[in-house]
Amino acid sequence: MNTQPEPANVIGSRFPARYWQRLDDGRFQCDLCPRLCKLHDGQRGACFVRMRVGDEMLLTTYGRSSGFCIDPIEKKPLNHFYPGSKVFSFGTAGCNLACKFCQNWDISKSRDMDTLMDQASPQEIVDTALHWGCHSVAFTYNDPVIFAEYAMDVADACHAVGLQTVAVTAGYISECARKDFFSRMDAANVDLKGFTDDFYVKLCGAHLQPVLDTLVWLRHETDVWVELTTLLIPGQNDSDTELRALSNWVYDELGAEVPLHFSAFHPDFKMVDLPPTPPATLRRARQIALDAGLRHVYTGNVHDTEGDTTRCAACGEPVIVRDWYEIRSYRLNAQGACPRCGERLAGRFGPVGAAIDEAFGARRIPVSIHRQPSAGRQLS
Repeated sequence: MNTQPEPANVIGSRFPARYWQRLDDGRFQCDLCPRLCKLHDGQRGACFVRMRVGDEMLLTTYGRSSGFCIDPIEKKPLNHFYPGSKVFSFGTAGCNLACKFCQNWDISKSRDMDTLMDQASPQEIVDTALHWGCHSVAFTYNDPVIFAEYAMDVADACHAVGLQTVAVTAGYISECARKDFFSRMDAANVDLKGFTDDFYVKLCGAHLQPVLDTLVWLRHETDVWVELTTLLIPGQNDSDTELRALSNWVYDELGAEVPLHFSAFHPDFKMVDLPPTPPATLRRARQIALDAGLRHVYTGNVHDTEGDTTRCAACGEPVIVRDWYEIRSYRLNAQGACPRCGERLAGRFGPVGAAIDEAFGARRIPVSIHRQPSAGRQLS
């Protein structure tokens, strides 16, 4: 299997991909994700961005992005990873799932590589994130698993200057690639899209078990900070039975402290005939998860101050009060301890964001790549 790192000096369509092998019948098998796409010359994988050309396997989107933004970290969503801080966010194109309800389908389902107008080397991304005072860089909008080589090179450049890294992912990655990929990530929000294999097969074109395997491995074999998001789709994955099963599994396998976000669906892509998720469904799901023993359960894509608020797991004190993505009250110290009882909140905290300065708030700022030489600034 070809897993040797390649020099990160190519932007465009001919960057050598890793995680593949030549089969006895002459086809190439991509081993990056559980799909194990088997390719003849000139064929692309299901993700559309990994392609066989002659005797090479290529990543066709290395160094090319669908756009760059500065977000509040809560938009990822991560509520326990340096709350209130700014994150430099970008993605590429393509996806290795086929979700009929995709909320970013114009990016993840793109088949037009020419729409990727923004080009940036890993160092240029780092320079831009530092220029805007970001605390972290997020690989998001489409799944970073499919542009793993690019994401890993950017992550290495981030860590060289003290920037944190975030993967927003469906967790559909092979065992042979996940150690390399997640060893470069400081935090991950993993989409647990439903809790039946039938849901994954019919609506995502994938399977549930590889995602569960990734989650258990992340939680117990790495230091990556993990939060989960489940988009609740009316009549598809929002029954009490499924929500209890999901919540109980998270409690048993990942632990009570892992934050779980229930997010509202809006009609999009191939599922425009369903209604938006009622706020009452999110509140019901949140209560089911709390009753199962989970300590940090949130609601998303709706206005719900209680569902946005972080409470101390020991005494119930509201320690971070949010209104949408804006922090209204932040009462933790730099170590993340509750001011009332001294209990330390699960997560990653420090002298950034709302802990010291004015919170970044709900803003999303589109930016261009900063191409001026950096001043060598590093984050402590």
